[in-house]
Amino acid sequence: MATVQITKDNLESTVESNDIVLLDFWAEWCGPCKAFGPIFEKASEANDDIVFGKIDTEEESELGALFQVRSIPTIMAFRGQIPVFRQAGLLPEPALDNLIEQIRELDMDEVRKHYEEQLKKARGEG
Repeated sequence: MATVQITKDNLESTVESNDIVLLDFWAEWCGPCKAFGPIFEKASEANDDIVFGKIDTEEESELGALFQVRSIPTIMAFRGQIPVFRQAGLLPEPALDNLIEQIRELDMDEVRKHYEEQLKKARGEG
């Protein structure tokens, strides 16, 4: 699967309707983003069960602000609609491949439990 352009209009539906979503926050003027682009594209072609979305921070500044992206590239991953990874900086191909395997291997029951606990704490309920 090739990468898809993610906008404020399709982000929510993309995350809700796919088990694993990897997002690449980037900009045309960003050198490391240009270097990471082919790595991200290659991974998207090798993992057709995962959605690889690209968010142009110049065109989608609201999304950059929503996710508090301070430097690019920033990679973010969702599994089962839960954010499970976020890192600024270029990932080399082996590191991206390793990340994908780690995301696949997550015990989502444990992740959901921990996520719910964190939400309760944030709301002052626990």
